[in-house]
Amino acid sequence: MSERSERFMNAARLVAVSAGLGTPSSSRLLADRLAAATRERLTADGRPVEVTVIELRDLATDIANGLVTGFPGTRLRTAIEAVTGAEGLIAVSPIFSASYSGLFKSFFDVIDNTALAGRPVLIAATGGTARHSLALEHALRPLFTYLRAIVVPTAVYAAPEDWGSGGDAGAGDLAARVDRAADELAALMRDRPPAAAPAESVVPFAEQLAALRPE
Repeated sequence: MSERSERFMNAARLVAVSAGLGTPSSSRLLADRLAAATRERLTADGRPVEVTVIELRDLATDIANGLVTGFPGTRLRTAIEAVTGAEGLIAVSPIFSASYSGLFKSFFDVIDNTALAGRPVLIAATGGTARHSLALEHALRPLFTYLRAIVVPTAVYAAPEDWGSGGDAGAGDLAARVDRAADELAALMRDRPPAAAPAESVVPFAEQLAALRPE
């Protein structure tokens, strides 16, 4: 095995899920800032970090089909495997009507409700007004607590004024909250053993049936 392959297998797997709908999306921007800050802390320990960002906007149709049929398609299955195989998860949703978006909730509905048990999760959200920040505590945190994830104490909310006139996440108190939340997530990830290598892809049920039919 090459040194590069060995480093990849030992890399900490960090996944950020963004449910932003726009392009560019403030939810994606916040997910990127949180992932970069967490990665910086983990790499300071000398451990490589593999960061994957999942844009739920690109999976909206797949998620709807998965909810209706009960079977995720290839793209959705890949996203689910990334999330359930991660050692740390960052989950970011825009806030609509004082709660997470329907797309965000639907994605976590298609994941087995035991798959995130014991997983460190950093919750974050974006919205048009600072008044929606309470949704982190009355909507997102209870969701991941129900899924038995370990939710870091600091939740990060970003309103338009938090980004500054140039769209800079370093403006104001947001930078301090990002740093504190990244510290907490990185600390929890350090305490977890390296994730096992992903299992081989599951053979679709139709193919399994075809293999059992007589020639």
